[in-house]
Amino acid sequence: MSIVDERAMTLRRSYSGSNGSPTRVKYIRSVSQVEDIPADQRGMLAKVAEQYVFRANDYYLKLIDWQDPNDPIKQLIIPRAEELNDWGKLDASNEQAVTVARGVQHKYTDTVLLLCNEVCGAYCRYCFRKRLFMNENDEVSNDVSEGIEYIRCHPEITNVLLTGGDPLLMSARRLTDIFQQLRSIPHVQIIRLGSKIPAFDPWRILDNADLQAAFRRYSTQEQRIYLMAHFDHPRELTDAAVEGLACALRNGLICVNQCPLIKGVNDDSEVLAEMYSKLSFIGCPPYYLFQGRPTAGNEPYEVPLVRGWNIFQKAVAQGSGLARRARFAMSHETGKVEVLAIDGRRMYMRYHQANDPANVGRFMVCKRDDDAYWLDQLKPDE
Repeated sequence: MSIVDERAMTLRRSYSGSNGSPTRVKYIRSVSQVEDIPADQRGMLAKVAEQYVFRANDYYLKLIDWQDPNDPIKQLIIPRAEELNDWGKLDASNEQAVTVARGVQHKYTDTVLLLCNEVCGAYCRYCFRKRLFMNENDEVSNDVSEGIEYIRCHPEITNVLLTGGDPLLMSARRLTDIFQQLRSIPHVQIIRLGSKIPAFDPWRILDNADLQAAFRRYSTQEQRIYLMAHFDHPRELTDAAVEGLACALRNGLICVNQCPLIKGVNDDSEVLAEMYSKLSFIGCPPYYLFQGRPTAGNEPYEVPLVRGWNIFQKAVAQGSGLARRARFAMSHETGKVEVLAIDGRRMYMRYHQANDPANVGRFMVCKRDDDAYWLDQLKPDE
């Protein structure tokens, strides 16, 4: 039996919930508590965590093969010294420019983001909103009343994305209250939950009858709630994670997956294809593959655009049509830029969404640059 198989069996035994009681994962907030990290590395990694906070749990840490120094789950969650390199910006997509009230972002005409929680189940090392988890940050608002009123006064808004932080870490009572307020606004048709909880702690869904009831009540045939899940690697799709998604589906949610392309994690066409196929099998098909934003601390996780496009194309060439639905895009300050094609000389892109509605659908042709990782580095092909 392989190490991965043994670990999977251990996880099933440890988190079976066979006695009927809720399953509780144990949260870990210091790298010094992670016994598998060599003692001589903990001091250095603690310094990284002082800058970019560390948080994990015992369930997720057990997914790591500690015998493999390049284990992809380890790259996702354990700090690296290179994060302290002087590189990138904390707000790489200038979200502050589209912040209309505390905890409220309105970038695209029909969609508003409510940053309603400042905590995640664990902290991905490549996070593009790591600024939210710093002590001096106050962008998130646990009180969504101002955001609700803003939405109520803007009838063009049909979609509301609950994010942060992770909304599924909030209590069922708080989420139910937000659902109720949003459903009282006639023009809000879609509620989205941006969450990595199905990967970090699926029992937040599986063992929460009140949350399941809220899903059933507020995700109706006419007005659905979408779970925008966030799986980065097929090893995250454990039995418990798959059960968590199945529970969400049974209780009325529609599930899709979006994730960034991450060096050392999923920058491999076979890995990406495996994840896309399994996600399509279980009813959570791929939605977006994002180019990693040039966020401070994220240099060790960046993949150049051309290489990323080639990986993406080889991945989506495999599997059924449902496994090929993803779009490869950048969440740029000016909008969501979809990469359409790359040839020997040029890169072809269009605005799938845009801050300026006049740019929606605008086609762009740039000179091919194999070292570029962001739109700002590309030159127009005139």
